[in-house]
Amino acid sequence: MKTITSLFSFFFTLLSFAQVSTNKAHDAIVEEFLTNCAEKHNYIFEMTEWQDCLDQGLKKDSTVAYLWQQKAMPYFKCKKYEVGMPYLDKAVLYDKERWLSYRAFMKCIFSHEYKDAIVDFDEAIKLYGNSYVMDHSFNFYKGLCYLQLNEYEKAERLFDEYVNDIYKNRQQLEHPTAYFYQAIAKYELKKWDEAIATFDKALKIYPEFSDAKYYKAICWLKQGKSRDEAVALVGIAREDAAKGFSINEDNTIYETYPYQKKFGN
Repeated sequence: MKTITSLFSFFFTLLSFAQVSTNKAHDAIVEEFLTNCAEKHNYIFEMTEWQDCLDQGLKKDSTVAYLWQQKAMPYFKCKKYEVGMPYLDKAVLYDKERWLSYRAFMKCIFSHEYKDAIVDFDEAIKLYGNSYVMDHSFNFYKGLCYLQLNEYEKAERLFDEYVNDIYKNRQQLEHPTAYFYQAIAKYELKKWDEAIATFDKALKIYPEFSDAKYYKAICWLKQGKSRDEAVALVGIAREDAAKGFSINEDNTIYETYPYQKKFGN
């Protein structure tokens, strides 16, 4: 029995050592071919050089998930989604825990593959729980997908749950984007009073939030409020938007978010 136990212990030790060694080897490849090669180039105008560096690293070890993700990332930012997605699929293949929810996020916000994004988020929730990616929970992004698929009741439920969770967790700040989309779901369900109250919560945190003011003005019109007051609020929203006060998410520099209002001249 002692011999068998010792053998198992030996094999588990070897397995653990191999895992650590693989991670260290991956880190060294990332440093050599991403940090010290690709990142010396600006992919905006040196895409070929960026990709060549990463390809050299992947020739050394094709299982380095981070290099696959870094191959995909600039293509998404250039709106070349069909080029970038196969590389992101490779990242998920080699490190699902790290990149599955990220791929779901990219499908939701960048490539607008809402049904596919929901599938990815559902798998991520099943495997890892309703965790966070890009500052919001997986279910928050599912809510965005349902908005875009006109499934407003599902969206409302998910945003209500998300906001309630934020409110319960005092260590987590209330988020104007969360209130905005909660209000949008109620707006689409013609719950004008609830929508206005929720837009006001977003505006209390972020007073210059142009998108919230715009949709609040529409709710006013739907309620029969003075057209002049609604038009005046839209005018203020337009001024705020011109100053850059819109949905405050990092990736809005690359993509227009759902229901983000773009004011014309």
